[in-house]
Amino acid sequence: MVARLLRDAHIPRSRRLIELVLLVIAVGIGSFSMYLIDPETAWDMGKNPWIQGTVVLGVCALIAHLVLQFRARYADPFILPLVVALNGIGLAMIFRIDKDPAMQKSPVGESQLFWTGFSMILCSVVLYFLRDHRVLRKITYISLVLSFILLIMPLIPGLGTEINGARIWIRLGGRTFQPGEIAKITLAIFFAGYLSTHRDLILTAGKRLGPINLPRLRDLTPIFLAWMVSIGVLVFQKDLGSAILFFGLFMAMLYLSTGKISWLVVGGVGVVVGGYFAYNSISHVHARIYGWMHAFDPEVYMSSSGGSGQILQGIFGLSYGGLFGRGWGQGLTSLVPFANSDMIITSLGEELGLIGLGAILMMFLILISRGYRAALGTRDGFGKLLAAGLSTVMVLQLFVVVGGVTRLIPLTGLTTPFMSAGGSSLVANWIIVALWLSISHTARAPHVVVGFDVPESIDHEDYSYESEGATSVLARISTQEAGGDRNG
Repeated sequence: MVARLLRDAHIPRSRRLIELVLLVIAVGIGSFSMYLIDPETAWDMGKNPWIQGTVVLGVCALIAHLVLQFRARYADPFILPLVVALNGIGLAMIFRIDKDPAMQKSPVGESQLFWTGFSMILCSVVLYFLRDHRVLRKITYISLVLSFILLIMPLIPGLGTEINGARIWIRLGGRTFQPGEIAKITLAIFFAGYLSTHRDLILTAGKRLGPINLPRLRDLTPIFLAWMVSIGVLVFQKDLGSAILFFGLFMAMLYLSTGKISWLVVGGVGVVVGGYFAYNSISHVHARIYGWMHAFDPEVYMSSSGGSGQILQGIFGLSYGGLFGRGWGQGLTSLVPFANSDMIITSLGEELGLIGLGAILMMFLILISRGYRAALGTRDGFGKLLAAGLSTVMVLQLFVVVGGVTRLIPLTGLTTPFMSAGGSSLVANWIIVALWLSISHTARAPHVVVGFDVPESIDHEDYSYESEGATSVLARISTQEAGGDRNG
């Protein structure tokens, strides 16, 4: 009976061949983009980065593919190609901006190429050693402490450095690094571990106030400590974007763990109250919001501090690109401050047009949806919350960036994932990719065990068995079929 059940069980395909084919296409997109920057000097190693960029993307993508083949063969086959394509397009745009005469004094393309290779190799290393994402649950409180350390580092005299009014960088070996990018991952690990363990207490313990069930103070103390981190970032580091990102992560994971819309309402009220306080009490927040509300006033446009010149130049660039764009190398990206970092979305829109920018945003949409699919497919609460939390971080960051450059919301200075110049952003986002792949592998891999024993690597609290017989096997097979279908 058991042998027949095992024979008829649905064993998902690894789909690594599909991933390899898509990786060839993804590397080709990045390579062709870099070639189009300046076809006349494409074969000149000293003038065109086409060959170097293609080699780095191709070799590192192949290494990641081989690691997946041997260590996480059931991982989602679409995540890695999507990220390689986005990274390649961003790299091409940065190299193109470097060729602008106004940017040749401070090129960042070679640095971005180095960080691309380093981040992709780091992703492969994480995948190789992280066989089961559930081990991260053991460092729940360590992640919280590490988050505090990472966010305090820029405030340490001699280590932290202030750039453009924000003190969110540290300087090491002549390079700058933003610890807050790594902190968003460690905070997500802490929230996932803490909420998956204390979810029932948050839902049931405590007193009820109308439609809201207030949890006990001691159950939420660690979470509110993490929430205070976002306030501290806003006040002391003068970084509105990171404060929005951390608070959004806090509220999203609290909602994902409890399913209570009332928490979102409370969080929304907190945002309104906190925003009013910040606007009237914190100068740099006031300047950002005032510049956003009065962007077309000549005085605001010409202001050197908190002015709207950067925003409007970006909007003019998007308008200049139109539907089909000006073409690679044909735009006037040098007119937009920080065209290769904060405003790279407008640079892409100017040269690729609405259609090209829309295609890039669709790639992000598919990528993030695969992250949520990994969350739906995995069978442990920690993995669900971690994958969904990391996907939410990506959604929030992309919304804040695109909303800021299009004047939907105030501009905050966050980077576009995988595309903007900046090593810390690339490193953090490629680590997120590794975690997605690890969780999706666990979600899709077959877990039918003949002896009905729980593997040592699996938390007993995350699994339940109906009986010590064939019913247990049926339950496991049914669960696996649902997980396989959900994760494509």
